[in-house]
Amino acid sequence: MRIMDLLTRDPREEPVSDFEADVDPTGVARVRVLLAVALGPLVTGYAVVATVLTLVTLTAERTVFSGFGVLLAAAPGWLAAHQVRLGIGGHPLGLLPLLPTLGAVALAARTASGATQRLGCRSPRAALPVFVTVTAAHAVFGLVIALCAQGSPVTANPLVACAVPGLLAAVASAVGITAACGLPDFVADRVDPMALRGIRAGAMGLAVLLACGAAVFTVATAASWSTVADMYEPGLGNSFGLFLLSVLYLPNAVTAALSFVTGPGFSIGGLNVGMFGYHGGAVPGVPILGGLPEHSSTWWPALLVLPAATGVLVGWSLRKVDADPAQRIRTVAVAGAVVALGCVLLGTLSGGRLGDGPFDPVNVPVGVASVVAFCWIVIPGAFTAFFAGEHEPPAPPEALEDNEAFEDAEDVDADEAAEALEDFEESEEDEEPFDEEEPDEDTEFDAEADAELGLEDPALSPESDAFADPALSRESAAEPDEAVTGGTETCGDVEPGEADR
Repeated sequence: MRIMDLLTRDPREEPVSDFEADVDPTGVARVRVLLAVALGPLVTGYAVVATVLTLVTLTAERTVFSGFGVLLAAAPGWLAAHQVRLGIGGHPLGLLPLLPTLGAVALAARTASGATQRLGCRSPRAALPVFVTVTAAHAVFGLVIALCAQGSPVTANPLVACAVPGLLAAVASAVGITAACGLPDFVADRVDPMALRGIRAGAMGLAVLLACGAAVFTVATAASWSTVADMYEPGLGNSFGLFLLSVLYLPNAVTAALSFVTGPGFSIGGLNVGMFGYHGGAVPGVPILGGLPEHSSTWWPALLVLPAATGVLVGWSLRKVDADPAQRIRTVAVAGAVVALGCVLLGTLSGGRLGDGPFDPVNVPVGVASVVAFCWIVIPGAFTAFFAGEHEPPAPPEALEDNEAFEDAEDVDADEAAEALEDFEESEEDEEPFDEEEPDEDTEFDAEADAELGLEDPALSPESDAFADPALSRESAAEPDEAVTGGTETCGDVEPGEADR
């Protein structure tokens, strides 16, 4: 019986991928997978935060390690990793590190993608339970932490603690599900392919701008390495804490450097660092800020070549997307919008309140930075895409505008226009001999009329030599005594007289 099953099995019923073969069709397996999706990112993220706090506590001087205390302190640390604004002793802390946030988003996206594959979901609609589970788990966990922290030195708004982690988890899980199943059908059917090319080019442009900001930050830090080294304390524990703090806030510093490279700059309390404006002020004594300049320099505007080159790169990557220059410019505009949106998001997450002291607040002007970044991408990118790409063939000549084949000039290519032009010229050449034959037909008609009237004398025919002589006429070629017949008078359309009748 088993052999017959193997022989009669339809190969089309075989699983199309490896993970589908291991899927248990029972509901117990689905519940197990969804439970792992809900708890996996939460437990992993909380464990990472607790591990970091443990290292800081163990290496710090004059501190007493407590495992229970570390676990309690990891709760607000988890909220900070998900960009939830905290209150420490009544002072706001909104300047939160971006590196843990990027790690939390990547963890949620990877978990959602793996669960989608284990469940054998072939479409985003089928993976909807995964999306809901990841989002709800993060939102509920943040709400629980905020409610439990009421009355402690570190507090958080319960509504914000519920909404912000849930929103980040929703975005991350949507990215992971899309990576596993592809775009939803209702999105794929409505999104213009040119817009997708613009989105990819915009993501590339944003990455290049971040790379430019990172390069400027690295060079500035290396040039001020003596100042950075003086900020580290002799003890290992304190130095490790400062180093770890600098690493966690590294994406924030790169975003601020990006804003400086594009022009608007950034501010820390009273310190304002911009490409065309500088106002000094106090800065925190952390190594990541050791590369901040003490005064402005005249060569700073030369750094504007970096965003301009980024715009040229985006335009060059889009030079072959379409033969119509207007379509290429539209695609560059989409890329510029993606870069502007990315600058708004990064600038919003990179700044915030920093207590109530002299360093409050840390601000990246997201409005101006987004507009400036859009211009840096669109203006040089549009010029590059316009002149480096293909152009449409010229319009057909005016002589062909009346031709029915050219009623819609936009749908005619160069080869069809050339063929139609040749046909038009050949038709004109064929009409010229037709016009030349018309006198020959009239001459033959006159000769036949003369033959019927009895005028067959070769001397009177148009083909005779006498006809060719202008001094001779039909009347002069006849004999003097020859009488003119009535037929001739009738041929001349003259009525005969009574005598002749």
